[in-house]
Amino acid sequence: MLTRMKVFGLCLVAAAVLSSAASAQQRKELVIATTGGFQEEQLRRHFYDPFEKATGIKVVAVSGSDSQNVARVKAMASAKQVAWDLYQAGEIQSSSAEHRALNEDMSEFCTRFAQRDDLLPGACKASGVLAAYGTTLLVYNRDQFPKAQPRTWADFWNVKDFPGQRALPSFNDPWRVLAAALLADGVPVDKLFPLDLDRAFKKMDEIKPHVGLWWKTGDQSTQGFRSGEYAMGMIWQTRASALRAENLPLEWSLNQAVLVGDRWALIKGAPNRENALRFLEFSLNHIEGQAKRCETSTCTPVSRSALPLMSPQAQAALPLAPEVFKGLIVPDADWINANKARLLDRWNLWLQQ
Repeated sequence: MLTRMKVFGLCLVAAAVLSSAASAQQRKELVIATTGGFQEEQLRRHFYDPFEKATGIKVVAVSGSDSQNVARVKAMASAKQVAWDLYQAGEIQSSSAEHRALNEDMSEFCTRFAQRDDLLPGACKASGVLAAYGTTLLVYNRDQFPKAQPRTWADFWNVKDFPGQRALPSFNDPWRVLAAALLADGVPVDKLFPLDLDRAFKKMDEIKPHVGLWWKTGDQSTQGFRSGEYAMGMIWQTRASALRAENLPLEWSLNQAVLVGDRWALIKGAPNRENALRFLEFSLNHIEGQAKRCETSTCTPVSRSALPLMSPQAQAALPLAPEVFKGLIVPDADWINANKARLLDRWNLWLQQ
């Protein structure tokens, strides 16, 4: 009798587990993580809400810094309790072994878009689905430089002719700041990689006393421009566009800007996997949403078909012209990923000195 009761109990547990799994599959929701702020607002307006209207699937948004989101995904995977479905990973991060271990290979999904001539090269590949391309660039307050204005990283380092506090990123991804230091020291754009770390850190010593903020999130990078705490900084073009929309007197230089992109990563074991796939397909097909988001955020849309839907002014601000594109810093993802730990250890030690 006791044995039968145990068997019956086990059957009830198994039935509950199966019922829970089935319920998870039937849930009409999708959990997406980004860095929040202005970016999340634009995604909500131009992608999440239209997707909900088209499918009835509710998009639950969560946010944190890039490093925080990756740490949370790793913790979920380790505990085998994945609660998110998609998150945005940087282009470099998405090509790393760590990323591949945490997220699904999207090669099979991408086959359905192989014949889409309107999509940018690599828009859909094993490491994820491209959300948009953007730049990290030199942004400055034009009112503080009424005569000559800073256009290059050499100008950024020139505190005599361009005085004022600076802002630079420090979010576990120091290569772009070191690349800017080398450019300021005279290294040509096409000779940056592999980075000469000794030379870069020597140049960093010059600018360190003039950096008023080492920012870790996009929202943090914008606050000092609002308050006037710093005159110029290296920030994301999307964030600079948001500040311009507030009528702040900001200008930027695409000269020697860093080309960056974000990819949607589908987490292994995602509880709403099918809903996530539907969203990824929607994002590639929603041309109007791509155009509207990039009109506001000054990003480069995934589909070329979105460009005619954008204003001439917005198109002119994108790094698509050949003469602009050849001056961009295009990161060597393989070298950066191979040297990530060494770069970060040296960076953190240098910050503490």
